[in-house]
Amino acid sequence: MKFRRSERLIDMTDYLLTHPRQLVPLTVFAERYSSAKSSISEDLAIIKEVFEERGIGTLQTIAGAAGGVKFQVQVDKEESISFIRGLCDLITDPGRILPGGYLFMNDILGNPAIVQRVGRMIASAYVNTDIDVVMTVATKGIPLAYAVANYLNVPVVIVRRDSLVTEGPTVSINYVSGSSKRIQTMVLSKRSLAEGSNVLIIDDFMKAGGTVNGMISMLEEFRANVAGIAVLVEAEQADERLVDNYLSLIKLSEVDLKQKQIKAIEGNYF
Repeated sequence: MKFRRSERLIDMTDYLLTHPRQLVPLTVFAERYSSAKSSISEDLAIIKEVFEERGIGTLQTIAGAAGGVKFQVQVDKEESISFIRGLCDLITDPGRILPGGYLFMNDILGNPAIVQRVGRMIASAYVNTDIDVVMTVATKGIPLAYAVANYLNVPVVIVRRDSLVTEGPTVSINYVSGSSKRIQTMVLSKRSLAEGSNVLIIDDFMKAGGTVNGMISMLEEFRANVAGIAVLVEAEQADERLVDNYLSLIKLSEVDLKQKQIKAIEGNYF
């Protein structure tokens, strides 16, 4: 079937967006559309220009017989800052305060549009990092982890509090919760992670960093590497931060239980 150029551009764009970070040989497109490689190269140049102008991403071209083109997600800085500030306004609603100083976040983490936007932003920050797996701990970090993994085109590994019979043999570790200082347990299936994997750790909220630090300890058991750490929200007034190098979109600067006030500012993303 012979495609018109407009049809090729639309279908090629869709293919690239749904196969991020995957090297696609030009012969794949040439055969798909029954077109010459020179025509495909011209189409890709158009797509690349629009992607970069609109802050969607870029196309990385790799020359040679084993080369091709690869879509790398990006974000527009001004739009992203506006999005983060909008999230800050959303989070500062006093009605979110729960007993014990916790914040209700289910509506945000259950909103596909917000989660996908956050996932895109985090993924764009690590698009040039060698990442094999995205890791999170059950349960609230799972939507974010899958959103990030979608744009990085890598699998997700979920650390749990208790082992499941369907996961087979597991590795179990104890760690100290950064906020409560209690000893807790996390487990991971032995089949989940290959030795030497480069892992991006994702979490929805970080106070002192005990949970994230626990995941780092888990990676040591698998002889895997921490490729990066990213969280949606971090608490600024943590007594003792157990994690140093991390990325955050939002920083809680104050949670006043008596006055029922929440103050949130931009994290260290930019």
